[in-house]
Amino acid sequence: MKTLFLTPPMTQLNTAYPATAYLTGFLRQEGYEAAQRDLAIELLLTLLSQQGLQAILERIEDNFADTEDADLPDSIYHFFTHYELYHTRVEPTIRFLQGKDPSLAIRIALRSFLPEGPKFSSLSDMEETVGDVLNWAFGDLGTQDKAKYLATLFIDDLVDIIHDGVDPYFEISRYGEKLAASNPSFDDLYAVLQDELTFSEQGIRQLLDRYLADEAPDLVAITVPFPGNMLGALQIGKYLKEIAPHIKIALGGGYVNTELRSLTDARVFEYCDYILLDDGERPLLSLLEHLKHQRPIDELVRTFHLDNNEVVYTNNNTLADIPHKDVGTPTYDGLPLDDYLSLCEMLNAMHRIWSDGRWNKLTIAHGCYWSKCSFCDVSLDYIGRYDEAGADIIIDRIETLIAETGQTGFHFVDEAAPPKVLFAMAEKLIEKGITITWWGNIRFEKTFTPEKCQLLADSGCIAISGGLEVASDRLLALMKKGVTVQQVAKVTRGFADAGILVHAYLMYGFPTQTEAETVLSLEYVRQLMQNNCFQSAYWHRFSATIHSPVGLQPQEYSIVLQPPKQATFANNDVMFVDNTEVDHDMLGRGLKKALYNYMHGIGFDEPLSFWFEQEVELPLIGSDFIARSLQ
Repeated sequence: MKTLFLTPPMTQLNTAYPATAYLTGFLRQEGYEAAQRDLAIELLLTLLSQQGLQAILERIEDNFADTEDADLPDSIYHFFTHYELYHTRVEPTIRFLQGKDPSLAIRIALRSFLPEGPKFSSLSDMEETVGDVLNWAFGDLGTQDKAKYLATLFIDDLVDIIHDGVDPYFEISRYGEKLAASNPSFDDLYAVLQDELTFSEQGIRQLLDRYLADEAPDLVAITVPFPGNMLGALQIGKYLKEIAPHIKIALGGGYVNTELRSLTDARVFEYCDYILLDDGERPLLSLLEHLKHQRPIDELVRTFHLDNNEVVYTNNNTLADIPHKDVGTPTYDGLPLDDYLSLCEMLNAMHRIWSDGRWNKLTIAHGCYWSKCSFCDVSLDYIGRYDEAGADIIIDRIETLIAETGQTGFHFVDEAAPPKVLFAMAEKLIEKGITITWWGNIRFEKTFTPEKCQLLADSGCIAISGGLEVASDRLLALMKKGVTVQQVAKVTRGFADAGILVHAYLMYGFPTQTEAETVLSLEYVRQLMQNNCFQSAYWHRFSATIHSPVGLQPQEYSIVLQPPKQATFANNDVMFVDNTEVDHDMLGRGLKKALYNYMHGIGFDEPLSFWFEQEVELPLIGSDFIARSLQ
């Protein structure tokens, strides 16, 4: 009984999504045959090749045969005009971004090697403010980084060409996302699946032919971590049903766990046989036992399947989940570790870590040790069930992965890494003389004293991220975040003083948040960044989910939910009415514009009103509030 794990398009391009690595390692530990492939990176590399660009050109010529030049999208016009350069430069540029041809950086940095399409206009926009933006960001000697940034813009141009010219569902790090994200009906996805093959789908099929020939699996298990993976996952299932109906197909992953928990649409099972919820280890074991006729179907664990064309959910709760200490070490065997692309998407040292470099992924613990935030899906297993493995086991896994991959970069992907285990791990890394470079997500709690921050830095920590969210003490208390703005200032400054980069997650539009509180949040962020408390951040609009305290007890947050009349497919984000009259769309545009400038080290002296399209209520705090808090 052999399982083939697949990551469908699209996820990160710089490193493998960790789900298949964890489950492959676990099943092998349990004595099962298991293999894995990453369709996301392999599909992109198929498209971004000389042969791929030739096929794209031929399809675009057919699609735009009757279109005047003046009516062509900018990306397509530029592609037609500079096709020979795109065709000859694409493979060398990919090799450079894979770290296989570093000497090419000099030619790329001179800005005469790549055809500079619409995405390069961002450089011109910034040059109006800072002059020679590349020398400002990288200096005269930062040739590799300068070239990586330009090469990333080139990749962005090519992705736009694919999206605008041959496949409207294709985007970088997502594929058909809008078809699946919080869509209560399966109709949109079903229509696309019933239609003629998309351009990307043809590439998916070619790769699947190769995988099946190499592995001959009995079960194909597809992880669907994000909405932008669901279309690709179902296209995989569609093809397998056509050419190899004897192969069973299972879906799981983060998107499935949060959005498909109330699934009733039987049409989904035209493309798969089983849908597994939450941690995959125990459901997969019970499914494999069932497929070997060792367990009846009514004893499956957290599994949807069809019975007489009706969707049935089966959960044998007598079988406990596998403890975190026993899930084993991930393995990257079968994944093309040398083929991932190191990208530089933004001229910000912290922000670029997400897309630059390949990281071994590990979790310090399962779930969140805090598990109280009212905006978070704390009722779901992946957050609500906390289970730590202990520092000794984490060290063993680190050493195993270094031996397997030859790489010492680690990203700890916890919801919030527990401080006591982090500190113990750091001490053991130093004690054993293990040199790694690592980063991860934490809560900005006062346990992280300057001394502890320095300990983490000494152990190899280069960056951390955490939630400041609304940057308002009233709202932080309402959402049970357990921190204050002043506390966050001191903690983040402690990390920064230890040489650790800091990223803050920010939120606007939380229930009852006023315009004045939103603008005050921006002022706090301005002062925090100006005082080097954190270097990078991201604003996102609050959305209520049915699994969070806000969605479960909306009356406590003074809102009224407006759920869809019938949700037979995805069911997570839910519309709501908040009687606090605020133009969140207008505010959001201003917040993001200001933050973009702050992350590039500019705009701190502009008045807050400068960033917004209309007059806003300005905050009544001193411009030195954070500076005084730090003292």
